[in-house]
Parts: sequence; C-alpha cells; structure tokens
Amino acid sequence: MQLIYEKSVPGRSGVRIPLSDVPKAAPLPEGLRRGQPAAFPEVSELDLVRHYTNLSRRNFSVDTNFYPLGSCTMKYNAKIMENVGALFAGCHPMLALIPGGEQLVQGPLSLVHGLEQQLAEITGMDEVTTQPLAGAHGEMTGIMVIAAYHKARGENRKYVIVPDSSHGTNPASAAMAGYEIITIPTAPYGDMDLDAYRAAMNGEVAAVMMTCPNTLGLFNPHVAEICAIAHEAGALTYYDGANLNAILGKVRPGDVGFDVIHVNLHKTFGTPHGGGGPGSGPVGVKKGLIPYLPTPRVVKKADGSFGVEAHPEGIGRVSDFFGNFGIMARAFAYITLLGGEGLVEVSGQAVLNANYMMARLKGEYELPFDTTCMHECVFSASRQLKEGVHAIDIAKYLIDRGYHPPTVYFPLNVKEAIMIEPTETESKQTMDGFIEVMLEAARMARTNPEALHEAPVTTPVGRLDETRAARAQQVCCE
Repeated sequence: MQLIYEKSVPGRSGVRIPLSDVPKAAPLPEGLRRGQPAAFPEVSELDLVRHYTNLSRRNFSVDTNFYPLGSCTMKYNAKIMENVGALFAGCHPMLALIPGGEQLVQGPLSLVHGLEQQLAEITGMDEVTTQPLAGAHGEMTGIMVIAAYHKARGENRKYVIVPDSSHGTNPASAAMAGYEIITIPTAPYGDMDLDAYRAAMNGEVAAVMMTCPNTLGLFNPHVAEICAIAHEAGALTYYDGANLNAILGKVRPGDVGFDVIHVNLHKTFGTPHGGGGPGSGPVGVKKGLIPYLPTPRVVKKADGSFGVEAHPEGIGRVSDFFGNFGIMARAFAYITLLGGEGLVEVSGQAVLNANYMMARLKGEYELPFDTTCMHECVFSASRQLKEGVHAIDIAKYLIDRGYHPPTVYFPLNVKEAIMIEPTETESKQTMDGFIEVMLEAARMARTNPEALHEAPVTTPVGRLDETRAARAQQVCCE
C-alpha cells in the first residue's frame, strides 16, 4: 500500500483553507521561524479518503478476527451495549455536583448505584466504588484502602505478599503504595507454595494479593485456607479480579475470605478493551473497609432519590466524576441483559472452550501443568525450541494466518510460554481454525523452521528486532 506522501503531486489539493482573520502579532524571532514550508502531502480528497480507509482495513480487533490474548479477556462486545452507552452521551453524573444538579441526573446516578449493587452481589462484597479507571488503577485504589485501614488502627505494616503467578501489576501497585514485596514461588502443582506462604506470613504483612484463577489458568483449591492464615495474622486479602470471567456465578471471592477486589469491566463484562482505554476497574470491599473507599459516593436517599455524599475517612477522589461512565453504562446493560443464569453460562462456556483448546493442542505443545484449566491454558514451546523455534516465531506466524497472537513469554515462570484464552464468545468452528494453524506451526517447526523465523511476510512491516529497538531507541526531532 502506498504511503500518503508517496501519492503527493505538486499543486494537488482537496481543501481550500480560508485566509487567516487573526491579527498579525509581533514577528517571531528569526531562530524560531521555519526555514521552509511544512512538508504536507499534496493530495486530493479522494486520495486522502482511500488512504485512511485502507489503513482502517488493516486494523485488528475482536470485530474482525479471533483475538486469543491470554490473561486479558478480549471477548466480543455486543453492539446493544454500545447503543446503551450512547443513550447517556448528553447526560453526565458530574452534574450532580453543581447546585440543584442532582435532579437533572437521577438516571445516571441510579445507574451508578445499581451497577455498584450488581457488582457487590456478583463478588460477595458489601460496597463498591466505580471511580478507578482501569484494573491497575483499581489495584492501586484497593491497596490504598488497605493502607488507610491499617493506619486507622495504628498499625505500621510494611509487607505485601504476592505469588509469582500473579499479574505483574500486583507487586507494582503494592510497591507504589510504599510496601515491600514478599514473592511466593509456584509449587510443582501450579499454585502458590502453601508451606512457603505460611513461613512468610508475619505480623508486619499488610495484605496478600492474589490473581485467582492465576496466570497459569488454575484456580487455587487452598484459597480459603490462604485467606484464613492472613486474617489470623491481622493481614487483609486482595483479589485481583482480572480473571473473574472464569468464575462468574460459580464462586464469589467475598465468600471464601477476600476483603478487597477490583473488577475489570473491560474484560469480564463485555465493554471495550484495548488501545489505551477506555477501561474501568471498580473496587469492592467488605464492611470494615467501607469508610475508606474513595469519595464522593452515590447514595440512595430515604425518599428513593439518589444523591452524592462525601466520607471524611475516605482516601479521597482517585478519578474525575464517578469513573468511566460510558463504560459503566455498557457493563450495567451487559449484566442486566444476561441476568444471573446468563452470567453462570458465560463462565461455564469460557472454561469449556479453554479446556477444549488445551485438549486439542497438548499433543504438540508442552503443557507445564497437565490438569483441568479455567478460562485460559498455558503451553510451552519448549519442544519447538529444540528445533530452534521460539514462542515468538509461532506468534509471528499466526499474524500471517489472520490470527492475533496469544500472549507469549508470560507467565514468567513458564519457559517459552504461550497463554491462550478463547473466551466464551468464540464458536467451535473459529477455535478449530485457530487450532489447525497452531498444529501447522508445530509441524513447520520440525520440517521448515526457517519459514517461521521469517514471519510475518504479509504485513506492511516484516520481522522487527524488538530487543534492539528497546535497547537502542532513537528519537527523531526533525
């Protein structure tokens, strides 16, 4: 495809720019003036439209192709939720903060309050705040609430325990909140080493942060015991809800002992994910932590109307407004449309799809933990590595075949990791097509490994040296 500058023809234009009506100011100093006119391409409107239309056809999204990105649930976003989000485009809950504004936004305030109640019921928590704008932002908010709780009790705790199979943002969030990290290794059975965890627990531990199911796609059967050990030492337990899609309607984290949870609306509840946003990471807490939630909060008054209240003990505002309201509207529609039975079906189908994928591929790819998985399965390309083929080679080959690569090299405790999450929205036919390409890649690793090293060959830009690009960065200032 030609670049827009390559289509440029001197004198051609698709727009007429009106003369400036801004009065001339003092002349710019000579050193700040351009030496020559800006090098804009000279093209017709038709050239420009075709250029950007063709660029858009190269975009990859869940709406165009299968997106099996493990650890980040990239499910299809039903268009009915987009329509619901658009309904509120001209009415924002922020109006509630101006004098007399509450009456103008009773609908949006009702939706925020209703979503908080839905999420509290789904997760087994007592109260929820919708302010955090992403999962990592929710983690930071949750750990700040935990810190405020311990401070109010006069306790100076300095450690947070994190399994090595958790998401990398867990230790990062805890460290940003001022805590030191104790990392617990994974046992041979794929879960946090329980003996190492018991040995690490002490009276200076503020919290235990767990991703459950973990990044190996496994649900820890000892999770209730893990929470009890923490509580006995006065520590709190934090549930990273990024993988909540696996247990909707099956397990409520609050019922097994967790005190704090963040929920990724842009993963579990059918709202857009990717491109830097928009995200949403509501945080739920048990009763004893409610006073420390961010403020202001949406409350239901005695007369049935909705208003806004501040709480003096809260950690303050962590975002503008009440969070990403358009995303909240979509998630509210998703939960309301599916209902309790629908949410149970979501998790059941997601787990079934992942186990089908695992069963079909484990003959060709190494399976580090050969047991029933939850919503995602983790393979290793260690067999292919014997032929000189890495996980990244397989990922690049998938691009040529029209599939977005799964997550590779994560989790870090699996060599040449390939993490696949099909989600519940994909059909058996779609999964079978992906499986055949994965099996094809495994065969090519034995018969023609060089072809995998050269992939991708169908994209505008071929194989990049990503390591060199990261280490030898150059900034263009022209």
